Amino acid sequence: MVTAVDLLVGLALLVAGGEGLVRGAVGMARRLGVSPLLIGLTLVGFGTSTPELVTSLEAARLGSPGIAVGNVVGSNIANILLILGLAAIISPLRCDPVAFKRDATMLALATVAGHAVIVSGRVGTVAGLVFLAALAGFVLLTYRLERGRDIPSAELHAREAAAADSGRLALPLSALWFGGGLAVTVLGAGFLVDGAIALARLLSVRESVIGLTIVAVGTSLPELVTSVMAALRRHADVAVGNIVGSNIFNILGILGVTALVHPIDVPADIAAFDIWLMSLVTAGLIALAMTGWRLTRGEGILLVAGFGAYIAWQAFAGVPV
Repeated sequence: MVTAVDLLVGLALLVAGGEGLVRGAVGMARRLGVSPLLIGLTLVGFGTSTPELVTSLEAARLGSPGIAVGNVVGSNIANILLILGLAAIISPLRCDPVAFKRDATMLALATVAGHAVIVSGRVGTVAGLVFLAALAGFVLLTYRLERGRDIPSAELHAREAAAADSGRLALPLSALWFGGGLAVTVLGAGFLVDGAIALARLLSVRESVIGLTIVAVGTSLPELVTSVMAALRRHADVAVGNIVGSNIFNILGILGVTALVHPIDVPADIAAFDIWLMSLVTAGLIALAMTGWRLTRGEGILLVAGFGAYIAWQAFAGVPV
């Protein structure tokens, strides 16, 4: 019972804290004169991945690599199969060819790099530095390409920044939102990781199984809310761009920061199966999106069914400790 309470409390705090952190950060940036394009590219584009980042850091600190790595790999799988699938079922998702080609290329490169490092069995300091440098380079390149240009991707990032601005709060109040959101997110990660470890022991399954499923889906809730709301509002570009950007940040940002702070030994089951599936579904997303530059409802159903099969596999084929 305590385990379930820890998990639920942790998830609730992560969602609330992540939302407050992003809104506070965006509010401060807007008050300080930062351009909407840069805000959308960084604070909003990557802000929804804050729960994954804090959770992986906490798991690595506690010596639970199955949760730290499983959270990243499982989140990327859930983002594509579950979240984009649900969004496409609600409303077919169109992609801007120019922006998607650029972002999908970076996602493919990040996925190949993450795959290679995870299969090697350890995500160390050097890999962390390379990942973070690549992420910084990508953000800088995107900003320079979009700055001052009236193109769909630039308009998208500016619109994301406007949507995340909490009523143009004053700078001190925005800072309070940011600080409070960060504190709540860290507290939520502690509850979630403790609950996940306890649940793995209770069910006698590997921690990676819990990290790849419950933790991964839970920390992806901000992406789920953003993408579903975008689909309901017929803002398909927001849904697709949110997931592609989040998956890039999960690999390069979260693994990068976590490896710098706490180098990670990758669990054998993730290296043997789940990372291969993550790479496969990433390639599948790129292929589907570039076929007519849209994701149809039928393809959305296929994606969600694939996620159901993956969860069933984890539930029934998870190797006992």
